[in-house]
Amino acid sequence: MRRLIPLRIAIVVTLVVALSAFLVGSYFAPTPATAQAPIRWKVQSAWPPTSIVQDAAKLLVEMIDKTSGGRLKMDLLPAGAVVPAFEIQDAVNRGVLDAGHTTPGYIIGKLQAFIPLTHGPLFGMDFIDYFGWYWEGGGHELLQEAYQKHLKMNVVSIQVHPEGPQAMGWFKKEIRKFDDIKGMKYRIYGIGAETYGKLGISAVTIPGGEIVPALERGVIDGAEWINCYDDKILGLDKVAKFHYVPGMHEPVTVGEFIMNKAKYDALPADLKEVIKTAAQAAYWMHFVRFQEKTAKACAELIAQGIKIIKTTDELNNRFLKVFDEIQGGYGAKDPFYKKVLDSQQKYAGLIVPYRLSYWPPYNFIGEHYWKEKIWLK
Repeated sequence: MRRLIPLRIAIVVTLVVALSAFLVGSYFAPTPATAQAPIRWKVQSAWPPTSIVQDAAKLLVEMIDKTSGGRLKMDLLPAGAVVPAFEIQDAVNRGVLDAGHTTPGYIIGKLQAFIPLTHGPLFGMDFIDYFGWYWEGGGHELLQEAYQKHLKMNVVSIQVHPEGPQAMGWFKKEIRKFDDIKGMKYRIYGIGAETYGKLGISAVTIPGGEIVPALERGVIDGAEWINCYDDKILGLDKVAKFHYVPGMHEPVTVGEFIMNKAKYDALPADLKEVIKTAAQAAYWMHFVRFQEKTAKACAELIAQGIKIIKTTDELNNRFLKVFDEIQGGYGAKDPFYKKVLDSQQKYAGLIVPYRLSYWPPYNFIGEHYWKEKIWLK
């Protein structure tokens, strides 16, 4: 059969057509960077704009933005921008907010098991131990169970922003013995309020922005907030001159990044992993920044004449005794509370004795180098 078009010409024409189609398709096809608009979430924190905890919120959302390559962006708002500080969980559940940076400790009235899930002496665990329990000892799963099974809330929560250890707080007059604090009106958070209440102290929980006005008006006689740095920003040093450390209510205290579950479930698997790893990294980055800022601010307060005084062993021992009684009581009445306690006690029972036995005492080495510079006697 006679060819109408020579074979060589047909091959060339075919290649030209195929190449043209490829180039046209490539030109009009979206690039990876523009294939999909970024996912944007509205996030509100429970913290004032100048708070060190708001810094933790900023750190987390920046990490999520960067590690997602800009695919997941968080529009962060401070406390009160959309809802009051203590209503963030409910707003996230209802979809009014996509996510929140807060603490379950603000809603222990809804579920008392949020006490051991967020703060306290915690069987002697420190922040390293607590992080281990949370990610390796079942804590993360228990937090989801708390929200999704027991509160029936449409949320996913990841614990973030370690804020401690925290001070006992600020007082207008010196506390030399336990009787000096009895009958005082004292602002304190979470389990601390109940424990001090049983010790004869009138304890209340109010948001950070209300503390200084309450002290100025004499509504309260003392208050704890966070640390030297944040307390100084809040202005507590202007209305109270005696600062007591340590406190037993929050040797360990953590917050949460809480997300609407429908929004979270809609994310691709890699972005869910981005949130998890960003939260883990932000936990430690914020922790070391928190310690450095606290150290500098404490030195500044001492230089301006503030007395930073060691809380008496008598008061701390009384606190721990009553705290254990309260915990035991809740565990006896609430199977889920007991489930959390049992989980923490099992993990702490392994790790804490090991560290107390095997690790060199922090004070032993520290005092070898810096004994003359220790300002808390």
